Amino acid sequence: MTHTDIVQLEERFQIRTYRKKPIAVVRGEGCWIWDAADKRYLDLYGGHCVTLLGHNHPGVTAALKAQLDQLTFYSNAVYSPVRARAAEALASLAPVGMRNVFFCSTGTEANETALKLARKTTGRTEMLAMEGGFHGRTIGSLSVTHGKYREPYKDVMGPTTFVPFGDARPALSALRKGAYAGLIIEPIQSMAGMAESTAGYFRLLREACNDAGTALIFDEIQTGVGRTGTFSISERYGVLPDLITMAKSLGNGVPVGAVLVSDAIAGTVRYGDQGTTFGGGMLAMAAVEATLAAIRDDDIMEKARRIEVTIRHRLGPKIKEIRGGGCLLGLDLGFPVAPVVSALLQDGIIVAGSNHPNVIRVMPPAITPLDEIENFTDILESCMREAPGVA
Repeated sequence: MTHTDIVQLEERFQIRTYRKKPIAVVRGEGCWIWDAADKRYLDLYGGHCVTLLGHNHPGVTAALKAQLDQLTFYSNAVYSPVRARAAEALASLAPVGMRNVFFCSTGTEANETALKLARKTTGRTEMLAMEGGFHGRTIGSLSVTHGKYREPYKDVMGPTTFVPFGDARPALSALRKGAYAGLIIEPIQSMAGMAESTAGYFRLLREACNDAGTALIFDEIQTGVGRTGTFSISERYGVLPDLITMAKSLGNGVPVGAVLVSDAIAGTVRYGDQGTTFGGGMLAMAAVEATLAAIRDDDIMEKARRIEVTIRHRLGPKIKEIRGGGCLLGLDLGFPVAPVVSALLQDGIIVAGSNHPNVIRVMPPAITPLDEIENFTDILESCMREAPGVA
């Protein structure tokens, strides 16, 4: 199929929910993808923060092929060796005290599960969430998502109070006054331009949630699974949440989500409290097991940290600000980035914008060679100089 064939078919039969990049991707390997015209692109977007190990990672691919020869799928109505191994692998990397796992299919399903568990455990209904936060597009997750995504549906959502991200005072005041089931927060707000805060901020939230009897939920759909240099970013802050949600990088491209549940909350869960048909399916579990093995055995978290150091060293003095960590970075150029994102694509480099008009999001595979990262920074500087309105 030609590029034109692919575009025409998708435009004809898919509802138009995405403004797509003007390329049709047909294959990938490592940090590279190729389009229908066989043009190669350096993928620093990772299919929206998914392919932490790169495309067609040999360990993940081999695990999927082997599992296909055994059993494609069976539900949680039975035990499964590959599910058992995946659960053990995930629990072994989770923070101590949070080694109880629920598998599901997507990030928004993981967040829905965490919200349900918080409500059931506390007996409360209202949630506390952050301005600028994004937690998914299903109704429950959308109810705690701030801004334009929730507006058309707000009349059918559960009650949520929003407070500013990064300033502890409004959150602490709300927790003192209200009886909230949970406080849900992205430790780094990716869609909001990689907004971040300090360890002290998260520690204050933890203490206030303890005092209020409110469950603290870390939405680590993007920050988790080692992408920011630690398996859970909570380790960086020295804060133990009650629930951690993960997805994106967890299956390295195979749809899968998970919730890490504290010992205290796990002890309250009873048969029938939650369910899922496809969560814990064999192919997804094979991908999880292989992905986690690579993260553990191939120094993936250290590689993510090296990429961050390289980008900060080369671009830090030349742009307004760099936010985020590891392979989840926001580059604030100080001016609208849309022309730069387009110019990079023409030069064979895929990055993303954000809801912040001045921020480029860089979410590369951690296996990206450092010389390719250096080449990206050089090309970015060139594109910045040529951007409209830049002196």
